[in-house]
Parts: sequence; C-alpha cells; structure tokens
Amino acid sequence: MRLAVLYSGGKDSTFAMYLAQQMGHEIPYAVSMIPEKGESWIFHVPNMDVVPKMADAMGVISITAGTNGTEEGDMEGLKKALSGLDVEGVVTGAVWSDYQWDRINRICDELSLKVISPLWRKDQDMVLNELIDSGIKALIIGCYAEGFDESWLGRLIDEDAANDLRKLKDARGISVIGEGGEYESFTLDSPTYRYPLQILGCEKEWDRNSGTLKVLDIGPADQ
Repeated sequence: MRLAVLYSGGKDSTFAMYLAQQMGHEIPYAVSMIPEKGESWIFHVPNMDVVPKMADAMGVISITAGTNGTEEGDMEGLKKALSGLDVEGVVTGAVWSDYQWDRINRICDELSLKVISPLWRKDQDMVLNELIDSGIKALIIGCYAEGFDESWLGRLIDEDAANDLRKLKDARGISVIGEGGEYESFTLDSPTYRYPLQILGCEKEWDRNSGTLKVLDIGPADQ
C-alpha cells in the first residue's frame, strides 16, 4: 500500500517505517505534529523543528501540522495533516500505549485510512534488540524518570545502553524502550536514511532528575 508514516524523529517511528518498507509498502510522506507550546497529549515533543531535515535524509516529503498541545488540538491537527494525502493508510510506532493507539485509530477511521503498527504489542526487550540489530543509530535526548542522570543525554542506544536500561528496569520498573515516557530518542541514521546525520548544534538542559538535549541544527554527517 501507499502509506504515510507518523514521524517524530525518534527510534520507534523510524523502526516502524523501516519494517513497513520491508513488508513492501511505499511510504512517500512523513507526517509530523509540531506543538506550539512544547507540550502534547499524544505526540513526541522534543526537537520537532529539525524533523523536516530528517525527512530529507529519508527522501520523503515532510508534512507538518501545528497543535496547541491539548488532546483535541492534537487530534484536529493530525486529521488536518492526513486529509487529502494520496495514501491508503498510516504507519505508527505505537508499542503499548492504548491511549495513543485509540486516538490515532479514531482519526484514521474517520478518514477511511488503515493503520499499520508493526511494533504493536511486541515484547519490549525484543523490540529494543531488533531495533539495534537493524542498524538504527538513535541517541537518548530526553530523560524523565528516576534512575537516569545527565550522562544519559546524547548517549547512543547500543548494546551497552540496552544492558543499562535493563538494569534500570529491574531497579526502577522503567520501560526499556521508554514507552512510559521515561526517555525520548533522536535518530541519526537508519536503513531508511539515504545518508547519516550529525548534530551541528545543541543545548543541554538538566534539572534534578530530568533533562533534555535540545537539537538546534542537523546536517549530513562527514563521510
């Protein structure tokens, strides 16, 4: 089918897009929601301003829509972004969030679009392993749970990081893929990218037990 991917720039939406392409689907659009006030009930928030450059790296058309960050605003913005696109369905990176799943499906039902969610209800440890094995290179750019410290910001999600995330899971009960909002990620390279990216400018913000790596600009990585 011809599909649009709901793309946040994080690891899950990148991995879901890759898996959908492996199934044989065509994905010409990356649809991203840009919260006006840096808050959203449904969607990933950090570093959305640079997502169009990530779409360029993937060779797809970036479709963005604004939202005021409320649940109603998120849903109205998504409906507006998807309306009129020449697609049969939507790819999502949803894994375990019933809240997100329900609201995205509701909008797609209204627009007669099918929902493709390759990660839905998969074991989270398995998802993390398969994501790393796929060649996706993603950094942790937001930490919002006890157990994380500032050293996690900018850390590559590789096997060593996965082992440490599992230790945090045992100690603190976190989701190893951040499904509970424990952390957010930012993709620099993947099989969906035509060329890898690098961060050209960033700011680190940390306060007590949480913080964000704000990405100011990105560009093609030096080959």
